[in-house]
Amino acid sequence: MPAERSYVLNMPPGTALITADELLRTPIPDKRVELVRGVLEVREPAGSTHGLVAMSLGVELAAYAKRTGAGGVFAAETGFKLATNPDTVRAPDVAFVTRNRMPPAGTVGYPALAPDLVVEVLSPGDRPGEVLAKVADWLSAGTRLVWVIDPERRLARVYRHDGTEASVTGAAALDGEDVLPGFACSLEAILQGSSAPSQS
Repeated sequence: MPAERSYVLNMPPGTALITADELLRTPIPDKRVELVRGVLEVREPAGSTHGLVAMSLGVELAAYAKRTGAGGVFAAETGFKLATNPDTVRAPDVAFVTRNRMPPAGTVGYPALAPDLVVEVLSPGDRPGEVLAKVADWLSAGTRLVWVIDPERRLARVYRHDGTEASVTGAAALDGEDVLPGFACSLEAILQGSSAPSQS
């Protein structure tokens, strides 16, 4: 499988920055798009391992949210507006927002809030600097917990709003801490489906 590529959409010098509203009206078929300080960042679609891991964790989080009524879980590529002038719209692989912070029903466009929990699943072509920039944007905007899952190395990095970090490996659990009280899920269980043999 080719490595996932990320690139900035070419714009002529002097072109005005894009706003979040303009992003909504800018169709870019078959691509994953984020807006970072007014500049479009376009990526190829994620591969199968990425999708399996994101879905597996999303299912666990959705079951927790339904059981506890704690909030809502957002599927991959839901955009959240984190900053204005210039606008930043980030789209995590999975996000959780507590019940009292959920956008009103029928909200159109990107909710102007940072999720309480963000999950980013790495793809082979992801560059460490770009990943850390994403984490910094989430935490600066108010996200309390970020999980960066690396299926290839079979580990996860935990980043907290207070600046502390941790690693999770093997059978150790991703812990919801004070963001999702009582939630815990083995990292190995999340990665289990991603190690299935390829079908030709």
